[in-house]
Amino acid sequence: MTDVTSPAAPAGPVRSVRTGGSSDHRSGRFTPHRAGRSVARWTGRRSAHRTGASSLAGLGLMLAGMLSVQFGSAVAALLFPSAGALGVVALRVTIAAALLLAVTRPRLRGRSRADWAVVAGFGLALGGMNTLFYLAIDRIPLGPAVALEVLGPLALSVATAARRAAGALWAALALAGTVLLAPDGFAGLSPAGAGFALGAGVMCAAYIVFNSRAGARFPGLDGLALAMAVAALVSLPLGVTSAGTRLLDPGVLGLGAAVAVMSSGLPYTFELLALRRMPAATFAVLMSLAPAVAALAGFVVLRQELAPVQCLAIALVVAASAGAVRSGARGR
Repeated sequence: MTDVTSPAAPAGPVRSVRTGGSSDHRSGRFTPHRAGRSVARWTGRRSAHRTGASSLAGLGLMLAGMLSVQFGSAVAALLFPSAGALGVVALRVTIAAALLLAVTRPRLRGRSRADWAVVAGFGLALGGMNTLFYLAIDRIPLGPAVALEVLGPLALSVATAARRAAGALWAALALAGTVLLAPDGFAGLSPAGAGFALGAGVMCAAYIVFNSRAGARFPGLDGLALAMAVAALVSLPLGVTSAGTRLLDPGVLGLGAAVAVMSSGLPYTFELLALRRMPAATFAVLMSLAPAVAALAGFVVLRQELAPVQCLAIALVVAASAGAVRSGARGR
């Protein structure tokens, strides 16, 4: 039988080869778990930094979209006497859909039924939100209409917030500020106008949900372009019935194209990109910034004075939005 022995140990001191970890200099023991914990803490800090930066980028996109919408709304007001509320919606949505489809050229084949269901829901929410809101501001002032519409996103933020207590707090602050921003209050409003504004709020909440889902299912702006086409199919017949051949007037078409870009194309693109960077609940609370942005735009552009209570309202909304961004970043 052959005698099998182990190879002789090399002469001299033996050096250990480390594959990870750290040594305890006092005891000479190698403790790999310490290095693992250090790496985990370092990775966690980097992840938190990236999440915070992503949320701030989303906030910037939302603010850019809100500014675009406010200036677009000012241009849209010039069209109301010529084309009416439904005519303006039809021009805005249809032209925006044509531009987005031409730019993105979304792929139609290979989509699942679930994908098309999201597109249909997104498009119906877009069309309903725009139509109901324009019908509202045709009957009641813009301030109360925006304040009532924001109730939909605020309710969504409370229902879907990962941190329920914090979400309810920021939503309550935003609600208080939004109500204070209505310069003449809600007394004496047309019931029909108030109803349209509340309906627009429901559609706005649905828009946030489907916008987030479309951003997850479709690359780039494909989902938005397809949804805008669905919204055009809904709103165009209503606009043609209401305004008729007035929609073909060169001046109306020119202003309609400006409204389409400023009030639909740009802001919806910004909001889709923002929803890829923050939770839907945070986005919903940030929607309450819209009345504050409108009030500030009126002060800067139209020289409309802001009462002290409205300045307090803007401060409440800004505080709620900042809190929502911080809570959303921690909850991700």
